[in-house]
Amino acid sequence: MSDLDLLNQSLARNVRRWRTERGFTLDTLAARAGVSRGMLIQIEQARTNPSLGTVVKIGDALGVSVTTLLDYEQGPKVRVVPAEQVVRLWHTDAGSYSRLLVGTEAPGPLEMWDWRLMPGESSSSDPHPTGTVELVHVTAGELTLTVDGVEYRVPAGASAFFEAGAAHTYGNDGDVPTEMVLAVSVPPVH
Repeated sequence: MSDLDLLNQSLARNVRRWRTERGFTLDTLAARAGVSRGMLIQIEQARTNPSLGTVVKIGDALGVSVTTLLDYEQGPKVRVVPAEQVVRLWHTDAGSYSRLLVGTEAPGPLEMWDWRLMPGESSSSDPHPTGTVELVHVTAGELTLTVDGVEYRVPAGASAFFEAGAAHTYGNDGDVPTEMVLAVSVPPVH
């Protein structure tokens, strides 16, 4: 079985588990996440490979991290994620990527990401739930961070914090790769 098949099966099992635990019907979760009921059915039956954006929307609607949705089972208090188990969820032919390094529920979803953006490339995100915050630390190049239509320059060695309840984009307007570590904290669903 391929890694993608394992991820899709874990996603199917965990979406179904968390939807049931939250008491959401397929229609309720579809409305909260902004995805179609048919897409949710395909995901819960492991018959599709949804986009990262779709997985993020479902996680946000359920109040759990992407890590939790992709995890086979909850681990012990200490969990080491070996390098070969880091999950690359987005990439381009030019070499840009995002890798989910580790995540937990504390008390809401908390994720740490490793990103590389090649020159001229960008990745946009829809607004996350109110109260979501992101922290970014640029380790190489310069990040052009656009939040709610306003651009901010974050050079190597600098960090930024922002409220991610607004549309935002990570971009590389430079001529060398931008590398960064990103933490995302989503408030728990009540």
